[in-house]
Amino acid sequence: MNRIFQGARQAALQDITRRHFLQRCSAGLGSLWLTLEANASIGAAERRDAARPLTARPSQLHAKAKRIIYLHMAGAPSQLELFTHKPELAKLNGQDCPREFLEGKRFAFLRGVPQLLGPVFPFHQEKRTGLWISDRLPLFEQVLDKVSFIYTMQSEQFNHAPGQLLVHTGNANLGYASFGSWVTYGLGSDNQNMPGYVVLLSGGRYPDGGKSLWGSGFLPSVYQGVQCRSEGAPVLYLANPAGIDAETRKDVVQTVAAINRRAYDRLGDPEVLTRISQYEMASRMQLSASDAFDLAQEPEGIHALYGTRRGEESFANNCLLARRLVERGVRFVQLFDWGWDTHGANADEALDVGFKKKCEGLDRPLYALLTDLEQRGLLDETLVVWGTEFGRTPMRENRGGQQMKFIGRDHHPFAFTIWMAGAGVKGGLGLGETDPIGFYPTTPPVPIRDFQATILHLLGLDHKTLRFPFQGLDQRLTGFTPAKVVHEILA
Repeated sequence: MNRIFQGARQAALQDITRRHFLQRCSAGLGSLWLTLEANASIGAAERRDAARPLTARPSQLHAKAKRIIYLHMAGAPSQLELFTHKPELAKLNGQDCPREFLEGKRFAFLRGVPQLLGPVFPFHQEKRTGLWISDRLPLFEQVLDKVSFIYTMQSEQFNHAPGQLLVHTGNANLGYASFGSWVTYGLGSDNQNMPGYVVLLSGGRYPDGGKSLWGSGFLPSVYQGVQCRSEGAPVLYLANPAGIDAETRKDVVQTVAAINRRAYDRLGDPEVLTRISQYEMASRMQLSASDAFDLAQEPEGIHALYGTRRGEESFANNCLLARRLVERGVRFVQLFDWGWDTHGANADEALDVGFKKKCEGLDRPLYALLTDLEQRGLLDETLVVWGTEFGRTPMRENRGGQQMKFIGRDHHPFAFTIWMAGAGVKGGLGLGETDPIGFYPTTPPVPIRDFQATILHLLGLDHKTLRFPFQGLDQRLTGFTPAKVVHEILA
């Protein structure tokens, strides 16, 4: 190892010439300027140790939540079959949609004059809260007293990838920082032996927005989400290779870190610090991650509560893993569940077939997660968010203007539903109203940026002052259009 280090040191010294200085000084000064700008942007009170970028930092505001579990249903489940009760739409089932709802509107697949489609499943009113819910989620219904619904969410996008990017990065274009990256950039993490931002996937496919949904964009890459697996090793290549013991691994990590620190001293590139941090994190994770992802440690009663199946990559397993991760101080846990795009193009996408099966896999884990967090005293400090990229139309899909064999709905950005539960959120609340068929809000809508501002507020971050300099602007998750916190749902 000493020979490796000495060779690298000699090469570094040979590089330091007058020509090298003239070639490199502009980059070094530029990196210094970026660092100073970043520190100025977040204020002197929040200046970070560049060598320990995930160190926990004080919140800007009074934080009601210490951590977040964000559940995204990729593909957009129908609010009209779950949470939005529209008896008038049921009466109008099969009638042509009034033209005033169609003129000037763009849809992903609807053409001509589609027919209105009433709710496929029956609704009833939950007795304790008075909230309406369909019969698809009988267990989740038992924890409605912990949940706040927003019925009037609106998006600017009606296709999946840009819609998902808008929700998770604040911009429908690629290259922007994800929600979890902003949160870990602003707050760090309470466990330095685990990533501050962990991503878990289920449903068999990536969401349409791909890995950019948990990317760091223009933020240092140390803040990007770490995708982990819920079956097998949580992170590939976490174990030592054959013939390498713990002491040798430690020597390698220390030697590589020393080389990288020399490179940072020469170049001032913050990504070198990221590289150091990630090597050291990987070494610490060998024990911590294996423990956190070991569902075999859970008693049979907990597995029965969640409906988990050992060795599978499932939404139920991921919900249990999410509880284990926040329990160990991970700041932001993101679950993506694919398969909710119910157009009715085939049986898997039909509301009365595939959607029905998806709800069966959703109901118990949602109930279990909120119940388990509360029993362990974690719900008061953990914000749980359930959402998607947009909703579904009150009309039945008719590709090419022709009625389809299976029942489905097209994408609908004008009014959809999300819910929050846990730290800082009122329970048993439904915010906002839509018209009798669920097409438009009749009360003030909640745009994506307000939704984002509200989550940041609950975590103790001010969406107006949490920013990072990029392309001549102080970038923010909520962008530059005015945004406001939705105080109506806050406890």
